[in-house]
Parts: sequence; C-alpha cells; structure tokens
Amino acid sequence: MYGEPALPPDFVSLPYVNPDAPKGGRIVFGNTGGFDSLNPFVPKGTPPWQLRFLSYESLMGRSWDEPFTLYALLAESIRTAEDRSWVEFTLREEARFWDGTPVTVEDVIWSYETLGTVGHLRYRGLWTSIESIEQTGPRSVRLSFSEANRELALIAGLRPILKKAQWDGADITQSGLEAVPIGTGAYVPGDFEAGRFLELTRNPDYWGRDLPLRRGTQNLETIRIEFFGDQTVLFEAFKAGELTAIREFNAEKWATGYDFPAVQDGRVTLSEIPHRKPSGMTGFVMNTRKAPFDDWRVRAAMIHAYNFEFINDAMTGGVQPRISSYFSNSSLAMQPGPATGRVRELLLPFDDSLLPGALEGYVLPKGDGSERNRQNLRKAMDLLEQAGWVVRDGQLINDRGEPFRFEILLRQGAGDLQTMINIYAKALERLGMEMQLSVVDDAQYNERLSSLDFDMTDFRRDLSLSPGNEQRLYWGSQGVNVDGTRNLMGVASEAIDAMITQMLNAQEAQEFTAATRALDRVLTSGRYVIPIWQFDVGRIAHASDLKFPETLPIYGDGVEWLPHVWWSEAR
Repeated sequence: MYGEPALPPDFVSLPYVNPDAPKGGRIVFGNTGGFDSLNPFVPKGTPPWQLRFLSYESLMGRSWDEPFTLYALLAESIRTAEDRSWVEFTLREEARFWDGTPVTVEDVIWSYETLGTVGHLRYRGLWTSIESIEQTGPRSVRLSFSEANRELALIAGLRPILKKAQWDGADITQSGLEAVPIGTGAYVPGDFEAGRFLELTRNPDYWGRDLPLRRGTQNLETIRIEFFGDQTVLFEAFKAGELTAIREFNAEKWATGYDFPAVQDGRVTLSEIPHRKPSGMTGFVMNTRKAPFDDWRVRAAMIHAYNFEFINDAMTGGVQPRISSYFSNSSLAMQPGPATGRVRELLLPFDDSLLPGALEGYVLPKGDGSERNRQNLRKAMDLLEQAGWVVRDGQLINDRGEPFRFEILLRQGAGDLQTMINIYAKALERLGMEMQLSVVDDAQYNERLSSLDFDMTDFRRDLSLSPGNEQRLYWGSQGVNVDGTRNLMGVASEAIDAMITQMLNAQEAQEFTAATRALDRVLTSGRYVIPIWQFDVGRIAHASDLKFPETLPIYGDGVEWLPHVWWSEAR
C-alpha cells in the first residue's frame, strides 16, 4: 500500500513460517451454533465462518507480517498504473481448481462480476468501483477503476476466484449444502453433517504447494470443525479431548479454568500470542436508526450506565484493559486531549456536525469499581433528562408518556455476553428502563441483523494496520439503510465519509495516519458502541503435538496464522 514490499523478489518463504515443517496430522476446532450452507460467497445461509479462509484463494496473497503488502498467488505477475487507476494480473499457467482444470481469465472475470452483483455484500463494494474488466492476453486480465482510490488495486487482488463452468445453468445464490463452490485452495470440504461437523482434507495435488508464499504453510492433513450449542459444552468437549485447539477470550477463565488433567500432565499446552494490531471494536452496538438511540445523549447515558470496572473485575479478574477507541493499541489511535495539527485541520470543516469530544478530546467514563456505580448513574440520569426523559413512579418516560423500552438481541451460545447483560440490566432497572433480552438461534439472529430489526446487539469489528475500503462498509453512509449492510450502528456522517476518502487517497503514511486518527475521533465520540475489553493477547490452548514457529507476525494469532503455519508432531 505504501513504500516497497519487505520481501525481495526471490524470497523463498514468509518470515513467520517454518519452511521445513512436516506434513500430516489433524486439528479439531469447535464452533458454537450450526451451519446450513457450504457456500460462503452469497447472502443466503449460514456457512462455517472459517471456510472461505481455508479453501479458497485469490490472485494475490498477504504477508501477515506487513500492514498491507500482497505477493503473487494465483497470479504470477501484477502491473498497475502509477496512479493505480488500473491493475493487470497475469495468471500462473500452473494454477488449478480442485478438479484439476486450469484457472482461466474467464473464471476471473465471471468471479468478479458474479460476486460483485449477487454475492455477499462484502464483495459488492469493489464492483461498483470497476469501470471495466477485460482480457488483455491469453492469461492476463485488466481492471480499470472509476474513482481515484489507491487501495482498489490491492483489494482487487484479494477477491476469491471460483470456477465458472460449475454454475452453467445453476444459480449460485441458491446453493446451500447441495453444491460446494469449487475453489483452488489446499483444503477441500469433504465429509459433513449439517449443523454438526465439517471435515476438510488437504488436496494431495494442490497446485501451489511449492510457491514461496505457500512454503511451510498448510501443513496439517485434516481440519475438522465440530459444532456445539453453547460455549460451555464446547469447552467441556475440549477438556475431554474431542477438540485439539481452542481460543480463550476471558483472561480470568484462562488463569483459573485451565488446570484440568490434560494441562497438568502435558497433553495440552497453553500458549499466549502477542500481536501489534488495533483493538478494533467489541461491545454492544446501538441502532441509531430507531429511537431512543438516535439521540447521542441517550447513547452517552447507556455508556455511563455500563459498569465496566465492576463487570470486568467480576468476569476477568480486572486484567483485560478496556477498548478506548476503534484503533486503540496501535499508532493509528486517536491521541489524548484536543485534536491538533493535521488531525484538527481535517476535522474543522465539519465542526458544526461533530459531537462533543471529537475536537476537544473524549475518554470513556470510568467507574469506581463498586457494584452501585452511583456517580456514573447520576451522570447517565442527567444526560437522559437533557434528552427529555424523566422518572415517574419508577418508570423512565418521555414527554409523551412513552416508556423507555428496548430489546437486546443475542445469539444462542453467547456465554459471557449474556452474563454481562444480566449485570447491566440491574443498572438499567435503577434508571427506570425496561430492557428485554432476546436470545435466538443463528438463523434468526442473522436474519434480524440483515433486516436491521434490532435495538441493541453484540458487536465486533476487527481492524487492521491498513484500514481501507472496508471502512465504507462498516460506517460509510452509502447504503446505510439497505438490508444486509455492515453499518449496524446506522451512522451517516459527512465527517466519517470524508475521513475515509482522505485515508484512501493518502499518498504518504503521515497523511494516512492523520486521517485514520481523525476517523477514530469521530467514531469514538459518536458513542455508537458500548465498548468492553480488548483482546490484547491471543490465548490458545492446544494439543501439545501441535506446534507453531517461534517467529510471530505483527498480526499475531489470526485465522490465517492458525492453522495455516502450524504443524503436527503426532506420530
């Protein structure tokens, strides 16, 4: 994205792999919920979330030890205009689908057009920025863009490539469990039982096994994913040896709950994996399309009422720090105090529409750690009164006599999230609010989120060290009220749109950083999400025969690291 790639043209492997890792063995993961589709590329259905990362490939591949640098994968070379107004890829002659047929330019063009028009919403944004796509040689394809956006050339290299001929006379949008899209990746979906398990097997004829980008990766023979009704049952399955790797997000449980016999006798290893990526945002998002959360004072009151210090102490022993902004834990985070320098220059044109704290500085309210949280509840009540809400006969009502009533939507197996809400509910009750907690299955949950039928729900957005066009999907105003939007909070802000555009057009790293810090200020002071704790270190318990390299990438323990660079020493 900026500067030169870290690896030379003749690199032999990525810096965070073991190039001589042995092949073989298996790993078994656990998911909560179920699945009713094996097609991760269309809106319909709920596929295993790991599938698109394990079984499919794109023209270029990432190094997870650089903020945003791509290396050749299905493509053997890439050309682009100096201003990146177009990009041209030349396919590797040896690139093959699972069935042994070659990847063609026709497959590439069809994949971009199909996913860009009827595919999952995550793939459609790029298509709207493609002015033309055309074959320029026997194995070459050029994409020309309709807007000045330096990141588009990279995003274009990351779109999955599917086999066109598979869908002649068939509708890819209606495929569920009946037809698995044919891909090029090392792992092929095999045996499965809907909602119960899925097994993927390494293709012995995988075309890319000798590429520098692939050496030392995809070492395991089998990856199996088991499904459970909730996290408690999943954890018990891990303790019993039915699963061989599990991520733990609760530091208190990590410290006190992993002393079972398999850990004590060495069959299970506890590994902590540091990373240098932004915290992202995890918490409870408020739907600002609907009252009462369309009023920032109400949203601020909800944040004050959330007794983070007490909840954090009760659930994690107080050891996990709170997320302070969307890009906290990184150099892209908003800086303390008033906006200065270039950040202030970028925000000043929008001064009239910015919420308090964007320019002056904003920090989350901090409680005293007590269960009652009296000071913050008083502040919450002050904010609610400013917004026109008063308590009468123990009930919070507005000037029309309507009660303050809302629903929190969670999916089954939410575990810790449901515990947080149960504690939170006591504070809301003291404010006179009526809160209903609805816990639904995966299908209902996804349908309600897609149709924007919620007041408040759990929320997680992972963010990278190179944020780009995906920011428009997360909080851009375009399509904010369209079903399936990823802008769950419903924010439509000229300032946010402008900061994203500034990020995308930045020619230098300093300008990019300033624009991102400005965006972080607008988002955080918007008070759209009640932040919880950040996952500042990855915690993975795993069978002791499963190993990973000593050198770790800057992005830490992402799905592209586990299981891609792991190997098994089981014999």
